[in-house]
Amino acid sequence: MLKIFGAPSRYIQGAGALDALGRYAALFGSRAALVIDSHVRALLGPRIEALCAAHQVELAALTVDGDLTPDAVAGLRAQAAASGAGMVIAVGGGKALDAGKAVARSLHCHLITVPTVASNDAPTSKNYVLYDSHHQLLAVEHMLFNPTIVLVDTAVIASAPAHFFRAGLGDAVSKKFEAEQCRRNGGMNMYDGAPPLAAQFLADGCLRTLLADGADAMAAAGSGQPTPAFERVVEAMILMSGLGFESGGLSIAHALTRGLPRIGGLAGAPHGLQVALGLLVQLDLEQRADDMLADLRQWYAQVGLPATLRELGAGDPSDAELALAAELTLKARHAANFDRALDAGALAAALRRHA
Repeated sequence: MLKIFGAPSRYIQGAGALDALGRYAALFGSRAALVIDSHVRALLGPRIEALCAAHQVELAALTVDGDLTPDAVAGLRAQAAASGAGMVIAVGGGKALDAGKAVARSLHCHLITVPTVASNDAPTSKNYVLYDSHHQLLAVEHMLFNPTIVLVDTAVIASAPAHFFRAGLGDAVSKKFEAEQCRRNGGMNMYDGAPPLAAQFLADGCLRTLLADGADAMAAAGSGQPTPAFERVVEAMILMSGLGFESGGLSIAHALTRGLPRIGGLAGAPHGLQVALGLLVQLDLEQRADDMLADLRQWYAQVGLPATLRELGAGDPSDAELALAAELTLKARHAANFDRALDAGALAAALRRHA
C-alpha cells in the first residue's frame, strides 16, 4: 500500500488574519460564493464584503443554517452555479465549512475556509458530513483535494463562546492514539493510503501541546484576547490535529461517534465531547500499562471534558442502549483499526465502565 499525505496549500493563523482575506481571494478570480451561516453573517458579513471589495472580489452570499442534508447541498450547488462564482469562501463553524466543501466540490474550484470557532479540525480537511432529515449521520463525503487556503483569525476564535473551544480540545486529544492504532494495524488513512510517519509526528505534537498549554488556553477562550498559549493550542487543534487524523487515520474514539448519539441524552452532545469520552473507552480497551489514562483523566478535569457518559449528558443508559451503540460503532470503518477484533459485548462493557 502506498503512503499518502495530504494538506491544505496554505495555513495562515494569527490575530487579524481575516484582514488578508480579500488579498488571498483575489488570487483566484473576481467572483466568489460566500458560504456562511446567518449568525456569522450578521457579525462578520459587512467586514468580509468590504475586505473582498477592496480587492475587486464580488461575493454571492449563500446562507446555511441547520444540518447539511442532500437537499440542502443540492440547493446550495444550484445557487452557486447560477452566481457564476469561480471560488468558494466558507466562513463559520463546522457545518458552514462542510457546506462550503460540498459547493467547492460541485464547482471543482478553490476553497478558502475561515473558521470562526475551533470546535474541530474541519478547516483543514477535505471531508464533510451529510445528515438525513432526522438529524442522523448519513454519509461522509470528500472533496478531491484539501482546501486551498485556511485562514484562522485567532482574535475571532478567542471571541467565540468557550464551550466551542472545549469541544475542540476533545476532538484533538484523541488523534495521537487513533493514528497509532491505524498505523500499527495496517489501516488506511482518509486518502485510502498507508499513514506516513509525518502524520504520527504531527499527532504526537498535537497531544504534547494540548497537555502543556490546554488549560491556559481554555482560560483565554471567550475573552477575545488570544494569548501565546491560546495561539499554540489553536494551531494544535486545527492544523496538527487535522493533518494528524486525515493522513494518520482514526480508530475507536471516532468510531464511537456513530453509536453514542443513540444513547438517551446524547443525541445533541457536541462531536468533540463525544470523541473525548470515546478516547477514554479506547484506552480502556487497549489495556495500557502506562499512566496515560490516569493522566488524561486529570487533564480532562482541568479543561472540563467529560470522563463519563453521565457527564456527557446521559442518564442511566440501559444495557440495550449500550449494545446498540456498540453495534453501530463497530460498523464504522475506523473500528477495524485496533489491536484486536472487538465484538459488541466487549465494547458495551467498556461503555458501561464509563457510565
